[in-house]
Amino acid sequence: MGDPNGIGPEILATCLRDATLTREIEILPVGDPQVLAPYWDPETEARDGHAWPGMEVVSAEPGFVLSPGTADPLAGALAMASVARAITLCLQGRVDAMTTCPISKEVIARAGFDVPGHTEFIARETASSDVLMMMVSGHLRVGLVTAHMPLSQVASHITQERISRTIRLMSTSLKRDFGIRHPRIAVLGLNPHAGDGGVLGTEEEQIIIPTMAGCADMAELSGPFPADGFFGSGRWEQVDGVVAMYHDQGLGPFKALSFGRGVNFSAGLPIIRTSPDHGTGFDIAGKGLADASSLKAALHVAAEVARQRATTNMNQQGAEQAG
Repeated sequence: MGDPNGIGPEILATCLRDATLTREIEILPVGDPQVLAPYWDPETEARDGHAWPGMEVVSAEPGFVLSPGTADPLAGALAMASVARAITLCLQGRVDAMTTCPISKEVIARAGFDVPGHTEFIARETASSDVLMMMVSGHLRVGLVTAHMPLSQVASHITQERISRTIRLMSTSLKRDFGIRHPRIAVLGLNPHAGDGGVLGTEEEQIIIPTMAGCADMAELSGPFPADGFFGSGRWEQVDGVVAMYHDQGLGPFKALSFGRGVNFSAGLPIIRTSPDHGTGFDIAGKGLADASSLKAALHVAAEVARQRATTNMNQQGAEQAG
């Protein structure tokens, strides 16, 4: 349910009331029932035909008091304990996928967790060394070479190894998780106008283009493109995935094109994990203003990937038996 004092429990309750969604996906909330209870009036829900959901209970630490909009380390501890339990459910095969509501990086740090966020924690708990944050909204899929780092450090981290890794993880995920047999991936440049032939920067000529040549067997690659023209012209609609060099280069256009429908998908994990494309919303938590659209999209993507992985595994098993 994410940070208990954020909008996670509220948007989850909205999803649980969506009969179209729950007919397709069985949602198992993970966390303390007292966190969901304020957003679920038993009398009203019963009248509307909504039963209190079964839950995987993770109890809050003593002293925890639900307080929407408050940055509380005890809330952060509950959120991360719930994530840990969801990971276990996935690894045990008791569920097909996990969708995480938003947490606060500041709050979990104050709770004693030495990870920047969900993705790094899940990677560590599943012994995954290679994970790619990929933003998904329908046909638009964006992966990042560098993510959460100061802009002043980005250029020094644009290396052939990092770019190759991003292309490889995206290509593998497009095939395995989205059923795209021959992925088409566009690569963005780092500099304005993609360096303009070296006049505005040399990373394209010296790093990005040589890396793309070495990755030609992974996918059908194109670029490097200037980011502004690439998104502004709608060129992204002609490919299956986009590799951006840094956070705002990829996520700025992504959210402008898909805000409210975007999904954060963690490619490269042995389990399936998605999340909404927004934060905890402390400023509106508990006020009945939260929009559940992105969480619904995240649940749909998780289910889509689960079905695709199951199909892929069945096909592989069939091929092995035939061989």
